[in-house]
Amino acid sequence: MDEIMIPVADGVSLNAAAGGSGSPIVLLHGFPQTRLMWRHVAADLAADHTVICPDLRGYGASDKPEGDYSKRTMAADIVALAHALGHDRFALAGHDRGALVAFRAGLDHPETITHLACLDVLPTLDMWDVMRGRTAAVGFHLYLMAQPPGLPERMIAADPDAFFGHFLDIWANAPFPADVRAAYLDACRAAVPSIVADYRASAGIDVEHDQADRDAGNRLAMPVTVLQQDWGAALGFDAAALWRAWAPDLRHLTVDHGHFMAEEAPADVAKALRDLLTR
Repeated sequence: MDEIMIPVADGVSLNAAAGGSGSPIVLLHGFPQTRLMWRHVAADLAADHTVICPDLRGYGASDKPEGDYSKRTMAADIVALAHALGHDRFALAGHDRGALVAFRAGLDHPETITHLACLDVLPTLDMWDVMRGRTAAVGFHLYLMAQPPGLPERMIAADPDAFFGHFLDIWANAPFPADVRAAYLDACRAAVPSIVADYRASAGIDVEHDQADRDAGNRLAMPVTVLQQDWGAALGFDAAALWRAWAPDLRHLTVDHGHFMAEEAPADVAKALRDLLTR
């Protein structure tokens, strides 16, 4: 796949890899990762699709501006990237943070997103609703990075490898290859302020945007596939029901893979995406 740097907003360019031919699909990475996480799935899909894998604003080799990290702005980045590459309509799949960007893109740009896949996440509004009591400790990082600017950045920057490495280790069913783990840690170490800004937005403006859509009755108009670990069993919620409220045309699949399923079970993820694209 060819590496490219594409301007998407005033003073902001995204680094991306693109390859293959056929109907386009954009793959968005999660935390604490970069577009590298899609390497296996992208190679599979590129046999018969145009595949575009960007680093999100604030991550990897993409620009890391100060300021706006709302999922609305980050989704607009992705639409601008695809348009710049000649794709007015495209399928979109996201994992973790990338899934939140994809979700917002689906709501804000229904005329552009043909199919939507979200991996191992709940919409932001629902995520905060289910995090309560002692079980919320599993999401301590959400609360840490929701704090006002200053303290979270200093705390994480004091030992970024310990912080980001913690999630790479506990969320995986098997250890990452050493070179891949090192690449993720290198990228995160260089992006602490922007990663925190991304998470901080999800405790503020992103909730406001989700609530406005819920109040207006807006829902995802395209076919949607969700792949998810069974977090509901541990935290006491019905993930499929929460997603169904947003996505009338939903296929919700509970999987046994770890959080990093695109790397642990790439054939399964690629198959789910191929099945989605036929709907």
